[in-house]
Amino acid sequence: VGPYSQQQWYTRDSSVGGWTNAVWNMTFSGVQGAPASSYPNPPYTTLDTTPISREKPFLYLDGNEYKVFVPAKRVNARGVSWEGGNQQGESIPLNRFYVVKQGATAATINAALAQGLNLLFTPGVYHIDQTINVSRANTVVLGLGLATIIPDNGITAMKVADVDGVKLAGFLIDAGPVNSPTLLEVGPQGASADHSVNPTTVQDVFIRIGGAGPGKATTSLVVNSDDVIIDHTWIWRADHGEGWGWETNRADYG
Repeated sequence: VGPYSQQQWYTRDSSVGGWTNAVWNMTFSGVQGAPASSYPNPPYTTLDTTPISREKPFLYLDGNEYKVFVPAKRVNARGVSWEGGNQQGESIPLNRFYVVKQGATAATINAALAQGLNLLFTPGVYHIDQTINVSRANTVVLGLGLATIIPDNGITAMKVADVDGVKLAGFLIDAGPVNSPTLLEVGPQGASADHSVNPTTVQDVFIRIGGAGPGKATTSLVVNSDDVIIDHTWIWRADHGEGWGWETNRADYG
């Protein structure tokens, strides 16, 4: 693998034939074929295994039926989870999902969650006027095509209760024009339950303030629950694009 001008990089639970160079820092955990630790020259930091990890859910076709596969948690993982074609986890049929399409509202989304359904967001931009409340353990919220959620009236876009095993993956939250106190909240303030056996995961979830249009939020992401695995997020205040400026896309904290 040649990262070339990539300044920072983290590779986990993988297998590579070799690694050619580094710029500022390169970190590896549970990677077969990774270079040995040698920081700062070259700037490689290598862990033999990843203490706790879980791959993100994904949509797949089983015969003529669409399903979502939810990989199992791994402990001290090394190498890919699907080696030998025997990945551990659960397949969930699509009839256990509310498929969110253009025209859906926060009310219909919350009604589906209250019925015990998971969420599959199809590609699109979804303006919401009330918080999406994920309160059931093991709920899957999966976005396709970087589905985008925008809170229009200063609300928190999504709140997750202090429960086991929620999986959030593959979507973007864009701040709305009215300041939100938070955009994504995992667990309420004071949350203290032990989720080490079945942690919540936040994977490929991006939060943006400005860039596509004016947006404001005090805090982008608040994590109060214990044991949450955060795996690949990009949380930023825009400095280019549309709707950015000193007073246009204000934010106190990432």
